[in-house]
Amino acid sequence: MSKIILAIESSCDETAVAIIKDDELLANVVSTQIEVHTKYGGVMPEIASRLHAENITIVLKEALDKANIKLEDISAVAMTRGPGLIGALHVGIQAAKTIALLYNKPLIPVHHLAGHIYANEYVKPLKFPLLAIVVSGGNTELVIMRKHLDFEIIGETKDDAIGECYDKVARVMGLPYPGGIPIDKYAKEGHHTYKLPTPLHDKSYDFSYSGLKTSIINMAHNMEQKGEKINIPDLCCSFQEVAIGMILEKSLRAVKEYDVKQVVLAGGVSANSYLRKEIVSRLDDTGIDVILPPMWCCTDNAAMIAKVASRLYDEQVFADLSISVDPSWKIDEFRKF
Repeated sequence: MSKIILAIESSCDETAVAIIKDDELLANVVSTQIEVHTKYGGVMPEIASRLHAENITIVLKEALDKANIKLEDISAVAMTRGPGLIGALHVGIQAAKTIALLYNKPLIPVHHLAGHIYANEYVKPLKFPLLAIVVSGGNTELVIMRKHLDFEIIGETKDDAIGECYDKVARVMGLPYPGGIPIDKYAKEGHHTYKLPTPLHDKSYDFSYSGLKTSIINMAHNMEQKGEKINIPDLCCSFQEVAIGMILEKSLRAVKEYDVKQVVLAGGVSANSYLRKEIVSRLDDTGIDVILPPMWCCTDNAAMIAKVASRLYDEQVFADLSISVDPSWKIDEFRKF
């Protein structure tokens, strides 16, 4: 009998539903809210929740139509339980609970970051032990996996996530939201001419981006008061090489210490061209396999949630209808709910 998983993702500003059948992706529908939030310079949680509520049934119907599947046919329904925006997560979990109740289907809670890691399986199989470099608007973590569904956080940000830092630095330079795309673009045209701090330049695997962000904000304000003009390409290049450089330095150190066979990128910032180029270049000729997720997997989607859910289904990891969201859910505690 075929295994059909319906997955829902609503952790931030994308409403998404995907359907896989025996790990074949039949449908992956995403409704993004980026244009709505751009004018605010970031995601507005209340607006995001309302738009999820408006879009979820539309996206669900489109996915079912594309897959030519009825809700009665699915084996289980999965949803992102966390981390994410509490109101946005509630929309997805309530939709999943409703389907589970009405059609008597198992309910599978999935960790959002596990989804980003497993999105790489749409490229090729994971090999262990591996290092997952998880970089996004809300998270910055180095995660060691020794086997499937086994996550150990060896390093994480102590304050801002790298993606959040990109957005705030872009704003002070007058660049549009989300900030990762314009900074990456301008960085290619500039040179590393600005001296910027490298926070937490130590032997740990932890990160800190608040100091880097604050130094650029202060520098921009001081230059403005003096009537001096910022060289946008040069500042973008300087910032990106420091921000990504921290990720590269600590990741390459972890690769050696943990003797990994594979390195995977995960999360929205994994779309960054400098990070993608440098991680491949610096691991070239080491024998260590590198997976770069396809661009459609870097942004939030439900196909990645379905990948994790398929493995959890095989292990019979189900939740009852009393489960709630957890906006701060840690990936190494993903079985606790």
